[in-house]
Amino acid sequence: MAKVKIYSLPTCPYCDKAKAFLDAYNINYEEVNVAADKESMEEMIDKTGQMGVPVLEIDDQIVIGFDRRKISELLGLAE
Repeated sequence: MAKVKIYSLPTCPYCDKAKAFLDAYNINYEEVNVAADKESMEEMIDKTGQMGVPVLEIDDQIVIGFDRRKISELLGLAE
């Protein structure tokens, strides 16, 4: 199974959609609240050059935003 990390904010509706999508497929993920964890926020920015969320890290691949097609592809899900 893929290792999934999602960088998010508690007030981000697209973060909620991404988490709900992962939950619907019973995909385990590590959630990182970048508002509460400055080191993780800096890590996300270093990896992506992005300050916006959600950012998903699936194994070693980065998905910026809630890109359902790309997330499904990386997780091998049939959409």
